[in-house]
Amino acid sequence: MKRLTGLVAATPTPLDPDGTIAFDRIPGLVEFLIAQGVDGFYLLGSTGEGPSFTSAERQQAATLFLKAIAKRKPAIVQVGHNSPAEARMLAMHAAKAGADAISATAPSYFRPNSVAALTACLQQVAVGAPELPFYYYHIPSVTGVTVDMPDFLQQAAEKIPNLIGVKFTSPAIWEYQACVELEQGRFDCLYGHDEMLLPALAVGARGAVGSTYNYATPIYQRVIQAFKSCDLEAARRDQARANAMIRVVLRHGGLPAIKAAVGLVGFDCGPVRAPLTPLTSRKLEELHEDLIAAGFFQSLSKSPALVS
Repeated sequence: MKRLTGLVAATPTPLDPDGTIAFDRIPGLVEFLIAQGVDGFYLLGSTGEGPSFTSAERQQAATLFLKAIAKRKPAIVQVGHNSPAEARMLAMHAAKAGADAISATAPSYFRPNSVAALTACLQQVAVGAPELPFYYYHIPSVTGVTVDMPDFLQQAAEKIPNLIGVKFTSPAIWEYQACVELEQGRFDCLYGHDEMLLPALAVGARGAVGSTYNYATPIYQRVIQAFKSCDLEAARRDQARANAMIRVVLRHGGLPAIKAAVGLVGFDCGPVRAPLTPLTSRKLEELHEDLIAAGFFQSLSKSPALVS
């Protein structure tokens, strides 16, 4: 697989009102996101609520997503689990189902507390799909695992042959830059904070994975194009538009609001699964009103229409 460039959607998983996975809506979601202009798919990660599903659910969802994507865009399946053995099994399944790469978080209950411990843990996972590129999913705000990423990449690459890079979801942009520049750009470093896409581009990012790329793709594509054209004023302007939208969705609860926002631009992904709490009808209306007030729909060049 070539290095990923552009905007990779941290894909939500559609759910029915009772919280079960709406497997029948997966193909429609894939078509919707391709039409939005995403450059790839990151499946069953944080936005995809993978950690909240059973392994059987994750396998079935991965199979259906990959079948619907049909190699039209690169697809990474997130297989992280508190049990490395279970994660290895999910990696094996992802390879058989046709994933282009796999990725995994660190265990977050009993946490690896050193580069060596993290490497040993991920070794057990990556070996499940040795033929696929492997990205470590670095998200310390969730996992609590805070080992130095440049040190990890250097040391882990000696023991994990298919380690290609990292999905770096941390505001530590200086650490991200060190990963990008490590060994003359050896590793594929995907940046994971949507609100800092422009700073990431400035220090060398070529690919990014994000949740708001599912419904605000045109804004971020303009950021990238303006940056490439050296029009920093335009890039800053669109990044500011994106950040105004992000402040709204964070104020309305984060992931539940993100899934609701996908519905507001055209595809109903349903609620979130417990322990997360879905938006009530009134809260959805407030989210819609606040996004209008923030100029979000205008920045998409779309007419605001509430999708319930």
